[in-house]
Amino acid sequence: MKIQQAATDKIAIGLSIACVVHCLMLPILILALPSIAALNLDNEAFHVWMVVAVIPCSIFALSLGCKEHKRYQLFFWALAGLVMLVLALVLGEERIGEAGEKIMTLVGASLVAVGHWLNFRLCRAQDYKNCDCPGDQVQSVK
Repeated sequence: MKIQQAATDKIAIGLSIACVVHCLMLPILILALPSIAALNLDNEAFHVWMVVAVIPCSIFALSLGCKEHKRYQLFFWALAGLVMLVLALVLGEERIGEAGEKIMTLVGASLVAVGHWLNFRLCRAQDYKNCDCPGDQVQSVK
């Protein structure tokens, strides 16, 4: 497995999880710890930066992985998730409502995370399949 591909898969999964935590937990954290409200994490800039970070990371990792394991449907699942994240950002709360934006963001982030998780697993399995491990070779003793 290429180190860059594995690292970017992990980064994209982490960004997707951060997005989900932000959407679900921020209102609870603001209620529990009112000082967090001063951080201004509830604005659209967070969503923009997350999408800006996850798009190149996802395309890079998935393209490397799909070349390795030849399962291109993963690329399309994650691409659907990226499209949903961009649509949630573009349409925003004004057009689809707060609940619609959160649902679209959560589904998109989940699709991206699952696509990267499967990509990571398939690349790891491909590495093991191509491994020239000493235990796989029969050694003759003379």
